[in-house]
Amino acid sequence: MKYSFVLPLSALIALSVISALVSYELIPSGLELLQSVESNFKGGFYLLILLIILLESIVYVGFYFPGQFFAVVLVVLSKPQPQDILFLTLAMVIAATLGSGVNYFLGKSFGEVKTKHPKVVLKNLLVAMIHINSLAFFMFTQGANQQSPKVILWAGVLNLPYYLLLIWGTSVLSEQVMQVAENTWFLAIAVGIWLAIALFLDFKKCKSKPVATD
Repeated sequence: MKYSFVLPLSALIALSVISALVSYELIPSGLELLQSVESNFKGGFYLLILLIILLESIVYVGFYFPGQFFAVVLVVLSKPQPQDILFLTLAMVIAATLGSGVNYFLGKSFGEVKTKHPKVVLKNLLVAMIHINSLAFFMFTQGANQQSPKVILWAGVLNLPYYLLLIWGTSVLSEQVMQVAENTWFLAIAVGIWLAIALFLDFKKCKSKPVATD
């Protein structure tokens, strides 16, 4: 993408529009919708978890569905045994990896065609994995910039310990930790910081460009 600020600005607009629609009760909240799906979902607990995480892992869509929070609440309420945690983790990892693939190829459709794929920068991927929504936009950007598709595989590998810790940490500590992470204001502040950094980088890039002279 030519300018870095375009993606965070569009994310902030999407988050604001969704929040406004929910606040004015023009659409149900994502949590209410997930609760409705869960109450009507007969069996297939692992499939439900996969679907919930997949929904939140898709770029923009994730602002509406608090998938990680709701999935972890379901896990905690089900009082899982050690073997259940393993299967639940695998379901979450598969869903998040599928979402990463979707976001990457969505971004690729907006990117410029290049013959070479730059190497994956793992430290950037680790930072993006702070939240599932930040990972979604990171993967979209990777695709748009024609980065190596290996980043999808790396995201899947790193998601394995991430979701194990997520399930364990929430069950041991409290659901309030996840509630903070899924809070709209928390997301808005995070996207706002991202937008500010992107604007600064774009300004710095434009300023460093040589001025054409006759």
